[in-house]
Amino acid sequence: MQRLNKESPESTTVSELCEEYRRNNSISRRELERFDVKRGLRNADGTGVMAGLTHVCNVHGYLIDDGDKVPDKGRLTYRGIDIEDIVSGCAAEGRFGFEEVAWLLIFGELPDQRQYKRMCDLLFDNRELPEYFPEDMIIKAPSKNIMNKLARSVMALYSYDDDPEDMSLENNMRQSISLIARMPSIMAYAYQVKRRHFDKESMFFHPYEPGQCTAEAILNALRPDRQFTREEAELLDLCMVLHAEHGGGNNSTFTTRVLTSAGTDIYSAIGAAVGSLKGYRHGGANHRVKNMMTEIMENVKNWDDEDEVEAYLEKILRGEAHDGSGLIYGVGHAIYTLSDPRAVILKGKARALAKEKGYLQRLSLYETVERLAPKAFLKVTGSEKVLCANVDFYSGLVYEMLGIPEDLFTPMFAVSRIAGWCAHRIEELTTGGRIMRPAYRALPVKQRYVPFSERRVR
Repeated sequence: MQRLNKESPESTTVSELCEEYRRNNSISRRELERFDVKRGLRNADGTGVMAGLTHVCNVHGYLIDDGDKVPDKGRLTYRGIDIEDIVSGCAAEGRFGFEEVAWLLIFGELPDQRQYKRMCDLLFDNRELPEYFPEDMIIKAPSKNIMNKLARSVMALYSYDDDPEDMSLENNMRQSISLIARMPSIMAYAYQVKRRHFDKESMFFHPYEPGQCTAEAILNALRPDRQFTREEAELLDLCMVLHAEHGGGNNSTFTTRVLTSAGTDIYSAIGAAVGSLKGYRHGGANHRVKNMMTEIMENVKNWDDEDEVEAYLEKILRGEAHDGSGLIYGVGHAIYTLSDPRAVILKGKARALAKEKGYLQRLSLYETVERLAPKAFLKVTGSEKVLCANVDFYSGLVYEMLGIPEDLFTPMFAVSRIAGWCAHRIEELTTGGRIMRPAYRALPVKQRYVPFSERRVR
């Protein structure tokens, strides 16, 4: 049997196959422009192609004036309520917000005291995974990547559901609450198994405590001594509130809606959404921010010297430093221009913890990079595009201060965004009614069918 091999001269190499592919496959920018292709489902000015309507969330980052895009302060609203009001309201009343936000996103109104308690109780009652699920689906099949394990485990839950294919609102409501509750459990199990199998460290599984909110339950599961402060839990809860939803057009939520429109089960739809979020162009960006900032810290001698910091950012933009991509990760956004409200809120709340944990100098460097990145971008590219730090720029630093392992930066995003995914899943089921099917124009190259014996050997 002939095996694929990158190095062996006796075998067909992957590079040979890739050369064959490249010889016969290309689509030029000229062709894309000729047929007015909306690359990435975006219009020429960068705005998204209108694909649907939603009550769940609105993301505002610019105004349109006589057809021109005008930068504006970023605003994020969940069911019409400004995220800043939700965050400040929960803080003023000393209440955790994720459970409230999950209710708001799914049902459309803020929960009253009875409904809030009901949501907290439902999530606690459904947090445990099915019997033998951790052993059979997680411990026996460890993964180096926790997002991979999240997606596989969500799909596997199909087999533990007595009625997985029922598309009724009632059944999908039950499944949604169950998935929101179980995602942190899957993440915690997957991480512990990864530590034991690949990192050769001890793993531990703590029982959940009644009365703990989702953020507290996560810290309880991840810390060996199960100890954490109220302030730490509140900051993690804030991260979850800010990550819970971001409109129907982001890649993972759109993935949820596309699969839902096909009439597939919730486990297939949410599993695909997790796979989307895993990508570095989406949820994986906070991990790349962390790596980039670590390199800047190692190579910039004086963090207070703005000229030195800006010079290194210019090297990154020219592809001469970091990963050669020419990108400053965490800066810039598809919608936000002047500001990302999530980043603004997170940075403000993180300062107190940074002081307590000895991270003030590091936070200051992050703020310097945020401030200088647009200047460096203009100098290197000549583009006057308005840029701001997005939530991924600061979320990794906050997780680091909270002791959340880097392996869990993106999984924490998924554990939070599951609330928005389920809200959009239910909305698509009840209001969509048609499978999504965008058009692709074919660019066939006319060829004559050549008999096998007459084909030229290449």
